[in-house]
Amino acid sequence: MNEVQRHNEILSLLETHRVINVSHITEQFSVSPATARRDISKLDGQGKLRKVRNGAERIENKKRKWTPLNINSTEHYEEKSEIAIKAAELCLPGESAVINCGSTAFMLGQQLCGKNVQIVTNYFPLASYLIDQDHDDVILIGGQYNKAQNIFLNPALNTLMGYAGNWMFTSGKGLTEAGLYKADMLTAVAEQQMLDQIDKLVVVVDSSKVGHRTGMLFCPANKIDVLITGRNANAEVIKAIAEQGTRVILV
Repeated sequence: MNEVQRHNEILSLLETHRVINVSHITEQFSVSPATARRDISKLDGQGKLRKVRNGAERIENKKRKWTPLNINSTEHYEEKSEIAIKAAELCLPGESAVINCGSTAFMLGQQLCGKNVQIVTNYFPLASYLIDQDHDDVILIGGQYNKAQNIFLNPALNTLMGYAGNWMFTSGKGLTEAGLYKADMLTAVAEQQMLDQIDKLVVVVDSSKVGHRTGMLFCPANKIDVLITGRNANAEVIKAIAEQGTRVILV
């Protein structure tokens, strides 16, 4: 585990435990006390935690909610942008892509906009953007509008029937060798209905999500055809997923 990965893990620990001490870090990551203190100091300097006596505490601040208007302020923007570029390269002219919600999904839609690719989505901000940009082939999956997630949800089964896609692109809150996890059960169940209608499932997650198990298991790793993530992702998890037959692309 390199320094970037360790820093991500330390911040994840603080999401669960408001305060951690140096010994907690040394035991968890098998590093020296000096390294643990250096990690805390660096993260404190970056404003990602608050250094306290013999440890660190979580900074309680409300994250700014990203929108299409401030997309470049989303966390891990540069990495997500590179992931979106690689994901778009998978789609050939004349193919169709199911794109679900999230900042990476929106950036993928931006990359595909104007190309000869049919885009199927239940993500309202993406659909609005594509329509506004005069993308030729957009299919918006219907249902009840969920304001919190900016998506349409339909409790009926087979809502994608008749709209089979070559590709489905999705993200999540966590990814381990067991599979992809999603925090919101309603959106996860809605997306699961689509899995039988597509040829290839592509998971697009930034490296900070790799190695974390959060929420419900959306699909097992052996059902993921392609994984696109950052080079700083947990190498052990990436190797375990690749050994299950998933094509891994690191950006």
